[in-house]
Amino acid sequence: MKAPAPDAPVSERIRYRLVSAGCRHHANDNIAEHILPGELDDLQAEVQARMQEVLKSLVIDTDSDHNTQDTAKRVAKMFVREVFAGRYAKPPAVTEFPNVTRLNELMIVGPITVRSACSHHLCPIMGKVWIGLLPNEHSNLIGLSKYARLCDWIMSRPQIQEEAVTMLANELQERVQPDGLALVMEADHFCMHWRGVKDTESKMTNSVMRGAFLKDANLRREFLSLISKG
Repeated sequence: MKAPAPDAPVSERIRYRLVSAGCRHHANDNIAEHILPGELDDLQAEVQARMQEVLKSLVIDTDSDHNTQDTAKRVAKMFVREVFAGRYAKPPAVTEFPNVTRLNELMIVGPITVRSACSHHLCPIMGKVWIGLLPNEHSNLIGLSKYARLCDWIMSRPQIQEEAVTMLANELQERVQPDGLALVMEADHFCMHWRGVKDTESKMTNSVMRGAFLKDANLRREFLSLISKG
């Protein structure tokens, strides 16, 4: 890939770094390490300019329509700083504590409200996640609010639900190192509610079971039974 000119759009410069480093940059990948200070502002401005062209192609007169005069600016900020921020922001700081008292009983966190977006249509995915952990004496324990922060970081990207839950499980497995890890996510998909079949009742539920939760049917049943009462 040819190096972009110094005055090339910031997206081209970031993409060049990613390709040169052999880094994947799919919709649900975090690329924060390849964004230089100040470039996020430039990226937001570039998205705004391109979004303005989208509105023009949709034959919307943003000059005289007071409702859409700042729409491109709002959408750019929303994509870069809010709903897709998990792509561009570094992982949240998470303080880890040693398991001094050697806790080894089932822990459940949830339901945690999650907000994501379908990478097929960029429509919202809204739902809840439950997390089950079976720590051991070597596990690192993290604060309750940090589970929500990690969920938000992972989910604030365009993706499909099956991959989102797996990515969250990988992140928690690496940080906590438990004997067992279980996740269940239930969500509404607006790519079904708002368009296509326009089915407003359907939800999607999927789970990830690892370690003790995969091997021990009783532990798995206990976790699923407890979250069903929440």
